Amino acid sequence: MTRPSFFSPAEDIKTYVFHISPTNCMYHHLTSIMWDVEIRGMASAHAIVASSIFMATVMPAVFVENFSVYGTHMVWLYCVAGSVAVVNITVFWLLGISPPTKKNTLSYKLNRLFRSCLYFLLSCLFFHTVVVLYGAPLLESALETFSLAVLLSTLTTLRCLCILGPNVQAWIRVFSRDGAMSVWDTSLQITTGCSVIGAWLGAFPIPLDWDRPWQVWPISCTLGATTGFLTGLLAAPVWIHWHRKQLTYKLK
Repeated sequence: MTRPSFFSPAEDIKTYVFHISPTNCMYHHLTSIMWDVEIRGMASAHAIVASSIFMATVMPAVFVENFSVYGTHMVWLYCVAGSVAVVNITVFWLLGISPPTKKNTLSYKLNRLFRSCLYFLLSCLFFHTVVVLYGAPLLESALETFSLAVLLSTLTTLRCLCILGPNVQAWIRVFSRDGAMSVWDTSLQITTGCSVIGAWLGAFPIPLDWDRPWQVWPISCTLGATTGFLTGLLAAPVWIHWHRKQLTYKLK
């Protein structure tokens, strides 16, 4: 079979699968190839995002005197948040993961950008409120609390904006039961859950009388959120690979 010149290899696979009976062995073989390509692409993207956290931890030491994760924690926090934000936006834009827009006008793009920024800001305020309700000081260390909210929004909401766009209905669908429609939706569920759980677990050592530098608010929570996010980046491709026979959504 000669491949048409106007198809990319990935499109060839999808085109051939469309014309092959699902009971055919070739269908299952090509479907397996599509899964492998999708999961490898996700694993590569996650590795790039994870490496950005490592670089944000190492590179500031070159420019900031006496830099350390504990001693200059706010600098580290915003370096991680900024690095993850830039890399996430770049990677998802290059991969074309974001949903296609119905309009291509400048006003529509600006409106979409404005709504994305608004949703991110609302997410920061939401996380800040939740953290305060869970016991963080209301006025004292307010900057530190809001910085934790910014980090959590970067690890969770920003990825929602990159993958789903400023579409609240799509967000509700993805985080409802059996709402994932792609491997990226599933990875979004895993990384978001791991980030939030990591921040929650990070709060447990704070009241303990250990007098450790990482018990200062909100260091353990930010470290927990970042560790949870990294765990989610690693776990998502592995979990999807081992459960792909049970997953029924369509591949992109």
